[in-house]
Amino acid sequence: MSAFCANPDRFAQFVAFDGARNAVGFVEVALRSDYVNGTTTSPVAFLEGIYVVPHARLKGVARALVARAEQWAVSVGCSEFASDARLENAASHAMHRSLGFSETDRVVYFRKGLHENVA
Repeated sequence: MSAFCANPDRFAQFVAFDGARNAVGFVEVALRSDYVNGTTTSPVAFLEGIYVVPHARLKGVARALVARAEQWAVSVGCSEFASDARLENAASHAMHRSLGFSETDRVVYFRKGLHENVA
């Protein structure tokens, strides 16, 4: 988090408040210049994280946060906005679709330790 706050040209964070000035959600967005699955430009704005407190969900908070993140992305020269979600996270998939994202890939990542198989 300190790296996010220390690099405002690469990272942005926005907080949503209710009428009583209570924080009800936040979004974190970053510029990624490495390859981002399903995109064709660089840099790409990437939705790193989003959270809305349970009692404020389905009231437009996530939509407003993502809209603000999109404004920031355009202001720093991006033409694409990407995100990801774990394969089993159907609720996140539904949220992304409702916010205008379209699915581009389904990926399973693999790992092999280099020192685990040395004889």
